[in-house]
Amino acid sequence: MTVIDIHTHAYTPEWYEIMREHGGDYNIQKRPDGKEEIFKRNTPVAFPQPGHFDYDLRIKQMDDTGIDISIVSLTCPNVYWGGEAISCAAAFASNNNMAEAQNTFPDRIRWYTSLPWEYPNKAVKELERTLALGASGVMVLANIAGRSLTDPFFAPIWQAIDDKGLPVLVHPTDPPGALDMDMGSYDLSWSVGFMFDTTLAFTRMIFDGFFDKYPNIKMIASHGGGALPYLVGRLEKGDEVELKERRMMKRSPTEYLKHIYYDCINYDARAMQYLMSIVGPDRVMFGTDWPHQVFDTKGAIAHTADLSDAECKAIRSKTAMKVFDL
Repeated sequence: MTVIDIHTHAYTPEWYEIMREHGGDYNIQKRPDGKEEIFKRNTPVAFPQPGHFDYDLRIKQMDDTGIDISIVSLTCPNVYWGGEAISCAAAFASNNNMAEAQNTFPDRIRWYTSLPWEYPNKAVKELERTLALGASGVMVLANIAGRSLTDPFFAPIWQAIDDKGLPVLVHPTDPPGALDMDMGSYDLSWSVGFMFDTTLAFTRMIFDGFFDKYPNIKMIASHGGGALPYLVGRLEKGDEVELKERRMMKRSPTEYLKHIYYDCINYDARAMQYLMSIVGPDRVMFGTDWPHQVFDTKGAIAHTADLSDAECKAIRSKTAMKVFDL
């Protein structure tokens, strides 16, 4: 059975050095074990691994675990730092590296483009450039330097994406307020803050009527949608008591949850089962988060293997083939 990993990450050495020099609040610190880690001030953001930079190592890992195609993306902090010239240069460097990887491994690697979202005109130009290079979709963090994805400022970018009906992987980063909430302790920014960031981003989209404005975008909520499936009752109740004059969306929250796509990075089969019970197995796709320290290739394989043949095939490949036109 074909296996397509729609949530897996890569860095490029050039991007990494641009961030090291121009990242501002994003900085590289040495861990107690002597390895480098990316921080926002003193809050951990990402821990680079050899597999982030080495596509030969990635292909070996794919072969060893039975993954046929990986759709790679630049993870946080992406390119939302350093000012216009630096942000554009960082996006250019990352995207070119991924395009080169696809050219080197055309049967195994696909990629999401990263855009300088804080500069919409430049972002739309980079979108056009990278689609011509073979990008399969767009990667965006769940907040753009603290700004909501539904901010009207980003409308030109969303319209360009919607016009093309592209897949968009929404990936969490340090949520607004993370520095004030002491999320650096025990790496709570990853375990709790990331879930909050994704959940808040998509809840705003639902209640702002985003999916009615941009119906053609194939939005993907990382990490099983954060807390979205477990909040379905609260979202429905909130909609029920909302004043009609303030209501922006045209359908119920549950219908929008079923419009979104998700990955299966839950770390627990029970969580994946609950997600499927809310949105259906045809809205869930295979993901591993490789090569982050917290990747769960083994769990993703095992949890999908326990499903029916039809459900397993849908999650491992069938839905991704449709979404990414593979």
